[in-house]
Amino acid sequence: SHLDALESEAVHIFREVAGEFERPVILFSGGKDSIVMLHLALKAFAPAPVPFSLLHVDTGHNFPEVLAHRDATVERHNLRLHVAHVQDFIDDGTLRERPDGTRNPLQTVPLLDAIDKNRFDAVFGGGRRDEEKARAKERVFSLRDEFGGWDPRRQRPELWQLYNGRHSPGEHVRVFPLSNWTELDVWQYIGHEKIELPAIYYAHQREVFSRNGMWLSAGDWGGPTDTEKTTLQTRTVRYRTVGDMSCTGAVDSDADTNDAIITEIAASRLTERGATRADDKMSEAAMEDRKREGYF
Repeated sequence: SHLDALESEAVHIFREVAGEFERPVILFSGGKDSIVMLHLALKAFAPAPVPFSLLHVDTGHNFPEVLAHRDATVERHNLRLHVAHVQDFIDDGTLRERPDGTRNPLQTVPLLDAIDKNRFDAVFGGGRRDEEKARAKERVFSLRDEFGGWDPRRQRPELWQLYNGRHSPGEHVRVFPLSNWTELDVWQYIGHEKIELPAIYYAHQREVFSRNGMWLSAGDWGGPTDTEKTTLQTRTVRYRTVGDMSCTGAVDSDADTNDAIITEIAASRLTERGATRADDKMSEAAMEDRKREGYF
């Protein structure tokens, strides 16, 4: 099936990186794409353990359910997890809180610092081309310069699944095994492989409030404001994508099973990030600007 072909391609990419690079790492947040990516890595090297450690940039505003799932997964598979905390960089004055309270754009500096300190030369990310137009420009092996920046003009051809991992000292390569997957593919694969996800991906009752046309989750991160408290209500929602609580919106949904979610996604006319991520709506080129600075 097409899922077999996508799985085979991803497994090939993991093994190719293991052969070409010295210190790869997998970005792992506990979100669905990183969970699928780790599942593929486990398959790629079974029965041996995954030869890479994991890295998470913790904003301090993450969903507790997702962090709990992250930690349980790491423990279950006996993996090593590096955590870079945005709060540490705020405390030492390297970063400053944004007026809108969101910390998602603040992840770049902690990420690049962790890559540099640990000398990671290949960084696996769960980005997919169908998510956002800047990510559609990305190759599977994406060269980053010595400052972690991305230049679309330096993208390399990848004919016949031949990947070029050459890089100069100080540079590294971002690797995207799920590049050719769609949101629908991810959910079909989750169902086929019976992969466990955090409960917030399925319909549940949650206290939310309205901000800029999205339902945000109330919490200690700073929402809702006094004026937004009038919109506070309990709704049946789920999350299509998961990031910082301050910029990830929930969608009204009764889909509480994989099959129901697949049906819902098949009928949707909006991408998951386009529908629920405020950080992508700051400008037309918000994602591309952040990628040029070193973002995921």
